[in-house]
Amino acid sequence: MAKPSLLQSFNRPLVLRLSAVLLLVGLLLWGVWVSRELARPREQIVTVRLAETIARFVDAEARAQKDPQEGQARTLAYLKAAEAAVQDMGTGGRVVLVAEAVLAGEVPDATPELERRIAARLSPEKHP
Repeated sequence: MAKPSLLQSFNRPLVLRLSAVLLLVGLLLWGVWVSRELARPREQIVTVRLAETIARFVDAEARAQKDPQEGQARTLAYLKAAEAAVQDMGTGGRVVLVAEAVLAGEVPDATPELERRIAARLSPEKHP
């Protein structure tokens, strides 16, 4: 009597079912991974020329020749508005770097947006 080969001794339908289950589990895991990758917000890195922006404002205040106490108060308000604007810009997966700290690479400059946000915060017409 001839010995049945190892493959013939397995139950063929069982092997097919196990293969199908493994394939489905693999597809499910791949689908979860793809969904997670697509759902994850992408980071956007931008730079702002913060020192230059603040220096321009301080220079303009110094040349205005107004009351030093008022100038100091306006400068403090400007610095607080700049800090809040940078924090607002850094939400939703966006990374804001100071341009002076970036040594290499092409990173978009968001300084005009920063200046608009600061101006909006300092605007006397702003009402809640």
